[in-house]
Amino acid sequence: MPVPPVEPVVRERHAHYDPAWVSADPAFVHAHVTALGPWLVDPSAADLATVAEVAAGLGPFDFVLERVATFGSGIIHLVPEPDGPFRELTSRLAAAFPQCPPYAGEFEPVPHLTLDLTSTEVSEASTRELVAGLVPARCRAEWLDLAWYQADGCRLLHRWPLGIPDRRSAVLG
Repeated sequence: MPVPPVEPVVRERHAHYDPAWVSADPAFVHAHVTALGPWLVDPSAADLATVAEVAAGLGPFDFVLERVATFGSGIIHLVPEPDGPFRELTSRLAAAFPQCPPYAGEFEPVPHLTLDLTSTEVSEASTRELVAGLVPARCRAEWLDLAWYQADGCRLLHRWPLGIPDRRSAVLG
C-alpha cells in the first residue's frame, strides 16, 4: 500500500544505504505498508484478477502515521492507526493465496511502514527526529500496488483501486 506523504524520508534512506534500490519509475513509491509479501514471482492473469477482487472488496480508508516504534529485530517503523483495514487486507490476500503466507510464515504480520534499522548511528530517537517534519501524516489508502524490488530495477507492475469493482487493474510494466 503506497504512502506518498512519507516518501521523501524513505527514498532518502534507500539512497543512503544503496542507490541501486532507488527507483527511476516515477509511479513507484518506496514508502509503503506491505499487504502481502513475498508474493508470486510470476502471477497469472487469474492471480491478478483475484487481487483486483480483493482490492475492490475493501474501500478506501484513512489512517494516521505518527508513532515511531522498533521491532525486536531492530527495524524502526511507523505504526498506521487504525491498523484494522491493513490487517483485513492482509487477511483477505493470505486467504486468497494460501501458498504465500505473510512474511513466509516467519513473523506475525504487523502493519508498519519501515523507516530504518537500528545501528551505532541510527536509533529510534534519531529516526523520530528525521520524520518530525512529516508526522503526524494523515493519509488515505486508495490503491494497492504490486511493486518489483530489484537493484537497478525497482518499478511498479500493477495498481488496483480500492473499492472499485468495475475497474481493471492498471498494468504498468
